[in-house]
Amino acid sequence: MVNFLKNAWSSVIHPMIRRPNRVQSAALCYRKGAQGKEVLLITSRERGRWILPKGWPINGLDGAGTAAQEAWEEAGVKPAKVNKKSVGQFHYEKTLGNGASAPVEANVYSIEVDKLEKAYPEVSERKRNWMPAAKAAELVEEPELKAILRDF
Repeated sequence: MVNFLKNAWSSVIHPMIRRPNRVQSAALCYRKGAQGKEVLLITSRERGRWILPKGWPINGLDGAGTAAQEAWEEAGVKPAKVNKKSVGQFHYEKTLGNGASAPVEANVYSIEVDKLEKAYPEVSERKRNWMPAAKAAELVEEPELKAILRDF
């Protein structure tokens, strides 16, 4: 009976009452260096962990456009090319301003970087760093994002 109730909760009841994932767009910013492709990671504002620039949908912009806007605001990225097709997605729990958490699905768009500006909206709130994709995969927390970076 206990197993039946656990199975019913996990496979039927919980999925029906769980809030749907919120959607964000993330920017996988890259450049071609002497050692091959490098990706740009930034730090989060709250904990200082390494992440991709990302954010909630922006009215009037598609997913790729939103990713490019977030890359500008959070990392000072001036794109050379924005891929309109997502290269993958990852899931994580976002802590909201009220302390609650919400499941998020982040669609990842690759952005070839033309240059990085020294002055941009969140320059005083974040650090940014270029690195090989394999190293970036070691530094991010989300397993699906690790896989995207390894495959990149």
